[in-house]
Amino acid sequence: MTVDKEAAERLANSFGADAARYDRTRPAYPDELVRKIIEVSPGPRVVDVGCGTGVLSRPLLAGGCEVLGVEHDERMAEFARGTGVPVEVSKFETWDPAGREFDAVVAGQSWHWVDPEAGPRQVARALRPGGVFVALWHVFAPPEPIAQAFMDAYRKAAPDIPFRVGQSRDEAFEAYQAGCVRTGEAFVGTGAFSHTDQWRASWEQTYTTADYLDLMLTMGPMALLGTEQVTGLLDDVGGAIDAIGGRFTTHYDTLAVAVTRN
Repeated sequence: MTVDKEAAERLANSFGADAARYDRTRPAYPDELVRKIIEVSPGPRVVDVGCGTGVLSRPLLAGGCEVLGVEHDERMAEFARGTGVPVEVSKFETWDPAGREFDAVVAGQSWHWVDPEAGPRQVARALRPGGVFVALWHVFAPPEPIAQAFMDAYRKAAPDIPFRVGQSRDEAFEAYQAGCVRTGEAFVGTGAFSHTDQWRASWEQTYTTADYLDLMLTMGPMALLGTEQVTGLLDDVGGAIDAIGGRFTTHYDTLAVAVTRN
């Protein structure tokens, strides 16, 4: 999905509207990738960029890291603090490390909201030499009947939308993999980073109709619709899931790119 700047701002600010639902429905990060972050970090001090409700911060804390979240949405930050994650409210690009140096900077499902030029410079400012930056993204698509129902329902609800909603799983995987490559190249291009690595973990998730509709309410495109449009879209997608038995299992890949501070 591509949107203009104004719509992108609306999307970025939409996730905190129901932080509890976001935290409840958004998928966790695979244990193997959390362990990988801890293994490659030269120390325990971690900054979580756009930490949201703390979905990535909490397993890092449980693994022995000293995590500081940076989150621009006070509603999300408040929820994360309630789960034990210390958070400073700021956009990452304008956040002040205040002379502190960290061993790792991570970004779970958030780096695409950060300015591509200012972001790497800010990471370099926060990391100690030898520190690592890791960005992670989940890639998934529901079964074709559900994906098609979503696309058809969205077009019906908002026929004049100037952008495409929905991708096949192969299209999504290709796009995110290319995004990982571009992110690594952008960091290395600053001259402050090297040793680009890419990681991947695959897993499956089963959703009931209610589970998936709950997750849908946290998806960015929903923020661009009115209440009646959302209700109609949920009815259509829910009907498609009920038609295949009221549940489905979908394949996830979590992709990551890691770079090391020179």
